[in-house]
Amino acid sequence: MNLMQAANRRWRKFVVVLAAAGILTIAASSEPHDAEAQASSAQGKFNMSYMYFGSPSSYTSQVDKSGQTLDVVAPSYFQINADGGLQLSDTLQASFISDMHQRGKRVVPFLSNDFDSVLGGKAIDNREALSDQIVKVIKDYNLDGIQLDIENVDAAYRDKYTDLVRLLRNKLGSDKEVSVAVAANPTGTKTGWIGLYDYKALAAVSDYLMVMAYDESYPGDPTPGPVAGLPFVEKSIQYALSQASGDKIVLGIPFYGRYWNQNAAANGSGVSAQTISKLIDTYGGTVRFDTASQSPVATFTIRPTDAVTSINGKKLEPGDYTVWFENEQSLKGKLKLVSKYNLKGTGSWSLNQETADTWNYYDLWADGFYFTDVQNHWAKDAVLAVANRGWMLGTAADLFAPDAALTRAEAATIIVRALGLQSSAAGSGSFKDVPATHWAYQDIQIAKQSGLLQGISDDRFAPDQIMTREQMSMLLSRALKLTSPSGGTAAKRFSDVPADSWSAEAIAAMSSNGLVDGFANGTFRPGASLTRAEMAVLLNRAQPLLTK
Repeated sequence: MNLMQAANRRWRKFVVVLAAAGILTIAASSEPHDAEAQASSAQGKFNMSYMYFGSPSSYTSQVDKSGQTLDVVAPSYFQINADGGLQLSDTLQASFISDMHQRGKRVVPFLSNDFDSVLGGKAIDNREALSDQIVKVIKDYNLDGIQLDIENVDAAYRDKYTDLVRLLRNKLGSDKEVSVAVAANPTGTKTGWIGLYDYKALAAVSDYLMVMAYDESYPGDPTPGPVAGLPFVEKSIQYALSQASGDKIVLGIPFYGRYWNQNAAANGSGVSAQTISKLIDTYGGTVRFDTASQSPVATFTIRPTDAVTSINGKKLEPGDYTVWFENEQSLKGKLKLVSKYNLKGTGSWSLNQETADTWNYYDLWADGFYFTDVQNHWAKDAVLAVANRGWMLGTAADLFAPDAALTRAEAATIIVRALGLQSSAAGSGSFKDVPATHWAYQDIQIAKQSGLLQGISDDRFAPDQIMTREQMSMLLSRALKLTSPSGGTAAKRFSDVPADSWSAEAIAAMSSNGLVDGFANGTFRPGASLTRAEMAVLLNRAQPLLTK
């Protein structure tokens, strides 16, 4: 393998210890093309998804398709029985919980009344006993908390429902999640079942509110329309923020659409994004993008002689179909709202309904990085991780240039950011080819003062010259104060790095610490250029050492 061809994907959302301690201060300067607007927090946004469809035996593979995007998965383990008590689903499997914990993900089942108002009311009235039952199961199965998803219960239960959440918060330890799925409320109503949710009071006794900003159109709706038009979603966010802070709000994202058949009574039935793509292909459908709602709309016709398709066991009858759904363009529009309003993150309904390409861009856009050239790149996770830490920014608002060679100026800026270095009071002179107006002037001076980077001569730095693999090995070994181990733990030796080479010791130290690799033929290629993607991966590998 070459220097950094395999990203350490486990560091996706590692909390930066130095930043939390106030030691790491990100420099204000940016890389070229005014990319400082791309800076973000040290951590990525929170993302969770519900699990409802598919066999439990497929749950782990469903999650794995999402890569490192999800922090929490919420399977439908908790239901309500006829007396308002807890009923466990037979889909609960201890092996899945263990699988998720090994992947660093939390398992937080959701409690559902399946939109049954009678069951929902009984559960709320039975809240003392129900909360005890839930707490016991969470402890017995090593679950990570609970999300309440009780819907279609009248606003008369508003205070009692808040009390159920309060009971659970008090009975569960602070290490367990208590969250609440709340209906979207773009008009701020306090009546009907939408009025069940006292956003302000619920936010005070829970970790977050998962705003179900979808079902603008609903099952049985006679008029075709969007599942989650952008104005509907944005108004729902604005109301939520009038009641609770952004760090308590998780935006619900739909992975499904709804279909209508003008010749039958199939009005507003749900259909997964995966299935919609197949329907359009099978029946030669057409798609337009509705600008008012920022939603795609498909139309197709099923003739009596066409192939039969069933959705959730229900055969699609012949007729003219209209389908409102979500695609990459509409989902990106919603994900941008997370950064716009500085929300905690996203929740999606539901896993295994999305199209495979969803995870190519989902976490990038949720975190506020619109790098179109990274979506399918092998180093995407590493790029996102270092961007979230503010260590590497984009070269433009929507570009990262992952395969471009890293320059000496970029290297200086990146290492100064990662180490949180500041300029000393006493200057050490500037380089003729780095005037005070140069975008990296300050960081190059700091790197020189810190003894990390020197010029190619006394008065020249060559800021646009590319960084080589051996130069970066030297730079990082200095920054991390690495030494090559002696005795039995010998460093890797490369055929093209002579023992007396100026970079041999640094390469050996980096290799011994698992930060760099050579090629299959035993070479290191010390003079080869280093790409921006490779630098991101290298920083990600070095992150535990940088944050000691």
